[in-house]
Amino acid sequence: MSGHSHAPPPSPAPPSASSPATTLGYALFATRWLQAPLYFGLVAAQGVYVYKFFYELWNLILRCVTGQANETYVMLAVLKLVDVVMIANLLIMVIVGGYETFVSRIGLQGHRDQPEWLSHVNSNVLKVKLATAIVGISSVHLLQMFVDVHHTSHHSLLWGTVIHMAFIASAAILAYMSGPMADRSDRSHRGHAQGPVAPVASSAPVPPASLVSSVSPVSSVPAEFLLTAPAPVSAPVPVPVQAASSPYDSYASCDSYEAGAEARIRDACFPDRKLLEEFDEEHPRVFDREAVARLGKLDFVAARRNVVFVGRPGTGKTHLAVGLGVRACQTGHQVLFATAAQWAARLAGARTDGRLTDELAALDAHALLIVDEVGYTPFDTDTAHLFFQLVAHRYERASLIVTSDRPPGRWDEIFGGAAPAMVDRLAHHAEIVRLEGDSYRMRRATSAWAE
Repeated sequence: MSGHSHAPPPSPAPPSASSPATTLGYALFATRWLQAPLYFGLVAAQGVYVYKFFYELWNLILRCVTGQANETYVMLAVLKLVDVVMIANLLIMVIVGGYETFVSRIGLQGHRDQPEWLSHVNSNVLKVKLATAIVGISSVHLLQMFVDVHHTSHHSLLWGTVIHMAFIASAAILAYMSGPMADRSDRSHRGHAQGPVAPVASSAPVPPASLVSSVSPVSSVPAEFLLTAPAPVSAPVPVPVQAASSPYDSYASCDSYEAGAEARIRDACFPDRKLLEEFDEEHPRVFDREAVARLGKLDFVAARRNVVFVGRPGTGKTHLAVGLGVRACQTGHQVLFATAAQWAARLAGARTDGRLTDELAALDAHALLIVDEVGYTPFDTDTAHLFFQLVAHRYERASLIVTSDRPPGRWDEIFGGAAPAMVDRLAHHAEIVRLEGDSYRMRRATSAWAE
């Protein structure tokens, strides 16, 4: 089959661990752990700053109580406290981000307090954040000089301003240089991952309707996910139009861009048409609106990152997943939606027919796959392995949206022994959004009964 020629090449067998080159490489790689004590030393330094903060705060309180603090002293003391906090923030950024980047990954996937910046930290991001933090600290120091200008020499003010401007210039240059480097890396990854897409789409198309024919109809999605009345098909979402030359857009020959978008929405096999604008943001008790707004820009699709919606049934996970999928269709991406059970049946059928590799390669034509209802049914070992192959194949290649009733840290209850490796790849470049609250469907049903 032509699909074989476009499947990703098998990974070369690793060299024997007994070879001198391999042993030397492993030894050199293991030296990264020499940095671990350095980060624990920074933890101790952070403890020193905690002590300094409360020492300065205590002195400020004592002077205010005894009437020895004038307005200038209070302002300088508060600025000194802010300075200590900003340096502590810089320390924690270096400790956590540096350890994660250069020593070993920290297993925070699914943790509700995971910092937003940690999910996409790398050396470029870390350097820019450090530079901006240094600029902030320098700003506080310079402000302290101006507040206490009567006791600060003109020479100190001049050089303080010059140094601060040098920090600003260096941070701007670093941010500018990091942008092109990230773009080149992104284009390199995209060229590697998407190179075979066009031949696959032309020689071995996979009509989304095959998903319906091989598994149960998508209309079997539980009613608890149909959170609001469906929007009229003619109602467009006001999103920026993406160029028709997108590698995922196979509808450039349509009479209009809108017709192509409607075709992509139809072929995505959504259980119903849901828009992000229709989501009832007041319903969930816990809901990260900023994260969803950020996801609505669809940058995660271009960056080949993943999204995991976690929450009880009826909290709106499927609505948000479909809303993002519809918006992706309208911006030129091909999307495919199915429940976890339907994906399991599709992949199992491909494996039975001996074309699992071709199936995974053909799915590369879709910028976004949505896997709904993970956790409602536990899977046997063979099926769990199929899901691992799907996640591993799309790792840093294309995006996944997954909805589940439990966080990834508990997916061993669903996928057994395959869960750790699957979560490692899925959550490495993922935005995890938690929704907590009562079932929207049950709330509406309760209101109807009360009437």
